[in-house]
Amino acid sequence: MSFRAFNQRWLHPAFQTLMIFGIIALCQPWNFFLHRYGVTLILIGLIGFMITGKIGPAVPKNPDGAFDVSDHHDGKAGGSA
Repeated sequence: MSFRAFNQRWLHPAFQTLMIFGIIALCQPWNFFLHRYGVTLILIGLIGFMITGKIGPAVPKNPDGAFDVSDHHDGKAGGSA
């Protein structure tokens, strides 16, 4: 598994979950420790989510290695004549 696939499968959703958990921790009244660090959890989740969001998915490779010319228009501008 490549890092890009690992990022899409695990890291990006984990930081989303951390942000949601931070909101829940901030709003709950029972545990002062969670309430105290709720904003910290939200910020860590937000920063991680922004960083992992910039890493795009893996680019699929052409299996036969040939150059794909399906988007060319025989030298005509715009593809219509």
